[in-house]
Amino acid sequence: MDPELEAFIPFLPQLDMNDPVTSRKEFSERAAAAPAPDTSNMEVEDRTVSADPDVAVRVYRPHQAQGAIVWLHGGGGVFGDLDTEHPWAARIASLAGAAVISVGYRLAPEHRFPAALDDAYAVLTWTAEHADELGIDPARIAVGGHSAGANIAAATALRARDEQGPAIHFQLLNQPGLDDRQETWSARNFTDTPWFNRDKLAAAWRHYLGSQPATPYAAPARAADLSGLPPAYIATAEFCPNRDEGIAYALRLMQVGVSVELHQWPGTFHGSQALLSAEVSQRQNAELGAALRRALAK
Repeated sequence: MDPELEAFIPFLPQLDMNDPVTSRKEFSERAAAAPAPDTSNMEVEDRTVSADPDVAVRVYRPHQAQGAIVWLHGGGGVFGDLDTEHPWAARIASLAGAAVISVGYRLAPEHRFPAALDDAYAVLTWTAEHADELGIDPARIAVGGHSAGANIAAATALRARDEQGPAIHFQLLNQPGLDDRQETWSARNFTDTPWFNRDKLAAAWRHYLGSQPATPYAAPARAADLSGLPPAYIATAEFCPNRDEGIAYALRLMQVGVSVELHQWPGTFHGSQALLSAEVSQRQNAELGAALRRALAK
């Protein structure tokens, strides 16, 4: 493990995926204690997307932004919201020079699949329909997210392809959780990795799906056909249960002609990018922003 990251491991919070209410509270408290991001170079506005039910979003518009990304936060589909994601969304907007539409999607287990996907898809549709108002090019709309959010982003891309929905220019998938079957080597063997391990992975899927069987829109790795999907940047962490399914998804996309940039970060663990003082975290975050900037410039 990267020595800078390893030094933090004894101090990491231990969120209990089996107690979503308490986990949300603890996660929110830690996020609130973090320094506020610098948003002086952008406009930040809370909006409501009309849907069934309505979806809260927070829009970050850097000056002269042309493209946009519909951004889905992480948290196992169980915790996280617009406020906890505020530093990340602002950072992505600043690094990429792109508008970020951060989505306050519904959480499991109170709202199981497909609630979060329906919310994300409603926001994608809204973004495309309001491109002029948002000051963005409708041909340069991406989807992306961390972890469970990356799952929802990948599913949104599949659904938009299948339903001939809004055109998605790019997908930015960071440490995506894509496969409920948990059969890869990393999913089976990473039982004691920091922050996220096999048990937490299983709990997240249990909350998200309940007793219903997974479809490709719940677990994109189950999709039989990945052709015709948008170009992708996929990042994985070495000590992460999701690692191998992210790599496998990237390979399958490439095998059907989808352009993919795959970056496997050695020495890192799931969510370690939040440890901003580590040099590898700084490179990871900069590369996420740079990948989005490159994609939306095309």
